Amino acid sequence: MTNSLTWILLALAYVVGATPTSYWVGRAAHGLDLREHGSGNLGATNALRVMGWKSAIPVLLVDIGKGWVPAALFPLLAGVGFPWGFFFGLAAIAGHMFSFWVGFKGGKGMATGAGALLALAPTAVLIGLIMWFSLTLGSGYVSLASILVAVATPPIIAFTPHQGGAELVWLSSGLAALIVWKHRTNIRRLIRGEENRFRRTSKAGNGENLPLDASIDVHTPGDKP
Repeated sequence: MTNSLTWILLALAYVVGATPTSYWVGRAAHGLDLREHGSGNLGATNALRVMGWKSAIPVLLVDIGKGWVPAALFPLLAGVGFPWGFFFGLAAIAGHMFSFWVGFKGGKGMATGAGALLALAPTAVLIGLIMWFSLTLGSGYVSLASILVAVATPPIIAFTPHQGGAELVWLSSGLAALIVWKHRTNIRRLIRGEENRFRRTSKAGNGENLPLDASIDVHTPGDKP
């Protein structure tokens, strides 16, 4: 049974997810707006490419936490069961993708989505993480690895321990579709053979993004971030 606290926490989950971690780290540590560098994406991958691993690791951990905290803890606070854990996590993912702090822009949802599912299907997330690293190292395409892992996650959930039974499988399929949609420009570049393999291109310590090498998510004419 839902109550007013449930709906308040649902709104709070969006606010938690909307915390623009990489944007604030870029401003505080490097004096730059990450939306104007690299891919313009406010996610951990672009943070790594533009700002380096010392900035990217905190961004990644916080982005994962933004999904895990609402999915794992908010149901306990509200006294509700499944599927509210997923809905709280989904609200956080929506906040990460469409943050009101930065003009309703944001990341592509992989880290925050992994955090939310970590609370509901931890075994599937661990398998997905291994797949993601293997695909990224094997292909060099972070975007391709993210898309394939997103698509593979619902079937993996179906065959591993998880909350919610078949309902989580169907709900995670919707989440996978949303993440794939957020990667639509990457998909177009992959089809055209224009997606570049991941290599860190610059160190933005002075607020500049000096392209030393090609990287993923570089905008091409006609593409929108």
